[in-house]
Amino acid sequence: MTVCCTPLFEIQLKALLAPIAASDPRAAKSAKLYLDTVMMNLPSKAHKYKPSRFFDDERVRDALHQEWVIPFYYDASNDAYVILGIAEKNEQSLS
Repeated sequence: MTVCCTPLFEIQLKALLAPIAASDPRAAKSAKLYLDTVMMNLPSKAHKYKPSRFFDDERVRDALHQEWVIPFYYDASNDAYVILGIAEKNEQSLS
């Protein structure tokens, strides 16, 4: 079982971490490392997350990490968790 990220996730993550890195590079690195840990543990904890507020599909769930929401789903055909994006909790959409 693997965890993979969409290109949109990568773009959104960079946009969220850039302002943090500009003011405190250590804080950005720490946030990224903790986020990596959350993603690595996703397969064993996926059941605890609620359905996503961004998608009208029960299979898509939102992992919460500090001030961020990370929608993901399990792709059974590839035996992989797919991370769709990342947004601040107060944002209304992932676009």
